Amino acid sequence: MTVTAQLPFEQWDPLRIAPGLRELQSQGPVHRVRTALGDEAWLVTSHARVQQLLADDRLGRSHPTPETAARTGETLFDAVLGDFATEAADHARIRSLLQPHFSPKRMRALRPRVEALTTRLLDELAEHGPPADLHAGVAVPLPILVICELLGVPYDDRERFRAWTADAANLSDRARSERGVRHLFDYGRELVARKRVEPGDDVISRLSAVEGVPDEEIAGLSMALLFAGHETTVVHIGLGTLLLLTNPAQWQALVDDPARVDTAVEEILRASTKGSGGGIPRYAREDLDIDGVAVRAGELVLLGNSAANHDPAAFPDPHQLDIARAAGAHVTFGYGARYCLGAPLARIELRAVLTQLVTRFPTLRPAVAPDRLRLRQDALTGGLAELPVRW
Repeated sequence: MTVTAQLPFEQWDPLRIAPGLRELQSQGPVHRVRTALGDEAWLVTSHARVQQLLADDRLGRSHPTPETAARTGETLFDAVLGDFATEAADHARIRSLLQPHFSPKRMRALRPRVEALTTRLLDELAEHGPPADLHAGVAVPLPILVICELLGVPYDDRERFRAWTADAANLSDRARSERGVRHLFDYGRELVARKRVEPGDDVISRLSAVEGVPDEEIAGLSMALLFAGHETTVVHIGLGTLLLLTNPAQWQALVDDPARVDTAVEEILRASTKGSGGGIPRYAREDLDIDGVAVRAGELVLLGNSAANHDPAAFPDPHQLDIARAAGAHVTFGYGARYCLGAPLARIELRAVLTQLVTRFPTLRPAVAPDRLRLRQDALTGGLAELPVRW
């Protein structure tokens, strides 16, 4: 199969999947593409196949020869991860180590605190008065406040680690990405050392109390949670709110009945588009067949979760926001054994924000046209750089 597309796809509308990706999807479920680094890969765009392959243990994040493996970009998040011989066992061990800290019981206990933090931020937004930047006032600080309390990271350090996570996720400068990751890891080691002396009721302290887990591993896991625990939720709060505000009938439906917030959250998670790099990277651990396409061991396979979430075979009229839609089958958080541990927390935060926005600011509307909004084009997680609003 010849190369059919060059990544990343051009995406100028923050509320739509890239036109090039949409066109590719209409042609079939599997495509030969070239990554931003010039490496060839397979891109899977159908919901059924993406969901199936996310749970397929013939795909992984490791590679037998990492130095020769195809890559999607320059950040360390695009790199080959783990040991090829022990990947499955290593992943299971880490998963079992982290799972208790994101249990349903712990997440339920956190909900009142998330709601209180949301109230405080919206109080400040109301006091500021319109126009105001919902991105800077709510979408950014709320996930940072929540993940800081959960992990035991001082909120006063937010400017430091926010800059490091931004560097780590930079798509265009590998040296900057490596520098950001290095600063985050060093910071993680500082926190672990501090928790050894003065433990608290937080994830880093509890991990530090587990026998046999080295400080280096705790630091790495904690900083990965810090990054993933706020960067992606920032994006979803901003894009989700914008999606509702640019679909006035859907916004009004939620204003009229805030009890519909749970289905609204799932639809927002489905409809929001993050980044334009293609999808979740995996490497074939053996030869396999995907819809008649022969994929060889070691080849890079990109599981297009945004494309899957906009597959008309799974979601009729997928480009239309519909908060009444049964959208729970979306693959925004993955699927199977690697399903995102932080998914319940992200849902709690989105639920709190949307519920309070529609009840306190029912006349909320964008202060500028969506096509004038600045996007985070050079960031791994994508999303908005601002969201000016009025009410």
